[in-house]
Amino acid sequence: MIIKDSHIPIYFQLEMEIKEIVKGLNPGDPISSEREFSEKYDISRMTVRQAINNLVNEGILVRKRGKGTFVAEQKVEQPLSGLTSFSEDMRSRGLKPLTKILSFQQISSDKNIAAKLKIAEGVPVYEVSRLRLADESPMALEISYLPANIITDLTEDTVHASLYEYIENELNLKISHATQTLESSLAQKSECSILQIEEGDPVLLIERFSYLQNGEAFEYVKSIYRGDRYKFVIDMKR
Repeated sequence: MIIKDSHIPIYFQLEMEIKEIVKGLNPGDPISSEREFSEKYDISRMTVRQAINNLVNEGILVRKRGKGTFVAEQKVEQPLSGLTSFSEDMRSRGLKPLTKILSFQQISSDKNIAAKLKIAEGVPVYEVSRLRLADESPMALEISYLPANIITDLTEDTVHASLYEYIENELNLKISHATQTLESSLAQKSECSILQIEEGDPVLLIERFSYLQNGEAFEYVKSIYRGDRYKFVIDMKR
């Protein structure tokens, strides 16, 4: 119900109305169009658009070009205070992790990859391209580079499971820490079909450098995370 002479802005009242509607829907379900909301509540479409835009920004709704507005999938939160694998992180949230190997090969490191891993150019590295899913929903596209002289005997079967578990339990190496950078970007055409998003949708670009206890870099990863399914949380203490 919209009360037009209330001190509460109409767009905010509509946001509350839509939030109640969404409670009875499932992720992926469509909601009414701007025109339908406008006619139902006898308010301007500009007001409706403002309310819907705010809910899109909150991650409650998602727009799909040419299709309409839908209930968004719940975002997965990952804290930035610890170093865990994707599989470990998803399991801790009650989600079923799944990895699809898009490519797996051993290559000679070029100048760029060698510099990032602090190895000599030409040293063999494993290049692994993986699609990460949670409960069968695409979450991220990852391309990893691992020095073959440190992460030995790596196989495609191994990276189907948890790489970090293999490193610590099978190779008996101690993982120490990682440094990570994040930046926002827009999805490129080549990523859209893999992540099931549209060109121009928001994504998170992440670069991670992981190190063993002896200081050696054992992994460089470039990841593209769906902005509508993932968010990072920082716990800050004074």
